[in-house]
Amino acid sequence: MAQDTTVPKLNFEYWLDKAVEWGQATTLESQKDVCLHLPQLQEFLHQLYETLKDVGSVAAIQQFPLIGQLLGRLCWNPFVIGYDESQKALMWCLCCLYSSEPQNPVEVKANSWICSLLCHLLSSSEWESNEAETNLFISTLGYTSADYYGHLVKNMIFSLVAELRENPFNGLNIQRSVSASRVNAVSICCVPLITLPDLTPLLETLLLYHGGSPKEILCPEFLEAVNEAFLKKKISLPDSAVCSLWLRHSPSLEKATLHLLDQLVSIQLNSLEEVACVIKDSLLPQAASHPAIFRVVNEIFKNALLETDGASEVMTIIQVFTQLFLEARQNQNEQHKFPLKAYFPCHHQPLVRALLRRPSELPTTSWSQHLKNISDMLKALVEDTNVSSLTDLFETWYLVTCFGEWLDIAAEQLLKATVQPDALLWLLAFYYCPQNENQQRTQAMVEVQAVYNHLMMLFSCTDLSLRDLEAAVHRIMGTEQCWNQHLMTDLLTNFLLFSSGGHLVAQECIYHITETTDTSKEVYSLLLRTAYRFKHHGEGNQRTVKLLNELLQKFTLKV
Repeated sequence: MAQDTTVPKLNFEYWLDKAVEWGQATTLESQKDVCLHLPQLQEFLHQLYETLKDVGSVAAIQQFPLIGQLLGRLCWNPFVIGYDESQKALMWCLCCLYSSEPQNPVEVKANSWICSLLCHLLSSSEWESNEAETNLFISTLGYTSADYYGHLVKNMIFSLVAELRENPFNGLNIQRSVSASRVNAVSICCVPLITLPDLTPLLETLLLYHGGSPKEILCPEFLEAVNEAFLKKKISLPDSAVCSLWLRHSPSLEKATLHLLDQLVSIQLNSLEEVACVIKDSLLPQAASHPAIFRVVNEIFKNALLETDGASEVMTIIQVFTQLFLEARQNQNEQHKFPLKAYFPCHHQPLVRALLRRPSELPTTSWSQHLKNISDMLKALVEDTNVSSLTDLFETWYLVTCFGEWLDIAAEQLLKATVQPDALLWLLAFYYCPQNENQQRTQAMVEVQAVYNHLMMLFSCTDLSLRDLEAAVHRIMGTEQCWNQHLMTDLLTNFLLFSSGGHLVAQECIYHITETTDTSKEVYSLLLRTAYRFKHHGEGNQRTVKLLNELLQKFTLKV
């Protein structure tokens, strides 16, 4: 005669007795009893969840004082968690009991117990068992232990993802009914399992899930763990999930930016292609298409520049990052683009637009005029009596620094093109000496103009010797101010690269200057930037490119 498995639908005591009985099951007959009751148990768990989700954790425990004992026993029963959606229903019931803001030690302890059960349900390693009855059950399903638990994890994660994406759960809209505390509990139980490959879809869904709550619903430990795993390349996430992570958790964004800076300054990079590859791989330029992320990253870069006294390698990193950010923004769908003012809200917008124009967007014959326009706007801003504070001056200088590619082109155009030099010399003088205290920049202009005039006299000379450059070299070596020394060295290096006879004395001249002055890193950075620009814009004749590569090889061995 068939066994009658009809039971009251929400008879809590009945199912608690059954859970105790099944925990002591040792015979095949008792195991069959478990299997016969699984459909009714699953229905009970769904009804229990419907009751719990509306009453809150405290009221739930008052209504069902022994609910922890029931759920705990069922969570450790392989027959129960292996059946259909029972495991998922157990997880949601546990999440209903979780206190997002525990008020006493008992609730703290209960939260810990709930998290351990949730982790147990999520972790395949925790489910492995050598007990004969469990293996017998698995084998009757046609699986090995590894296959069974692997499928269990995937199915459970798939179900959670579907629910958080507003898929129906027994006819219910879970997105509407899932409370912040329950989503918070799921995020907590994910923390020790972040690097489990099968968990990635759930991580992505959680990061993109907001649920309409004004407060952050994911636990900070989860956000920190995801960020840490991402930075260490232990997990891979789509751009949208990473961007959402950094938007909702600023400490993770700050850590990612500092991690990138540490990574770049701590290794010897032989080309800006390598720098660009590392920066792009961080996903920060792509994420910076959102103004909130851009402004945080920009602020950290700004502070790094201040803390390193304007180190040339940090400037170069900022400039490459800015170029990659512009590329990412350019590739964005027009509908999703933010206005430029969202990125640079406090700056003179015509100057911002001029700096944002890429050199490749203009014919080379227009570069000098474009640079003159930038210089004229900048000069008007700097000499405006309303822009008198050091803070305003620094912000304007930093903006120009971010777009340093135009400054490198300015030095090149001074020597190669037929231009009125005043505007371009002033632009370079401002870059190297933004403050004009005691007329420092004005004096610098006079000294640089003398070096520039001397170099232009020799620019077309095909039979050049080091003696011909003695006056310029001596002036550089005799300059006390380092910023003026760097400006003159910039002009001389460009002269050696682009003049008719510069290649004859370039290595000897640069070696002499960098050995006797503290400009080695600045010259190396300039050479790297020039090589990078040539490769991207197809500039430079064959002789210049060959000389540039030879100089970089020498520096690679030296720096």
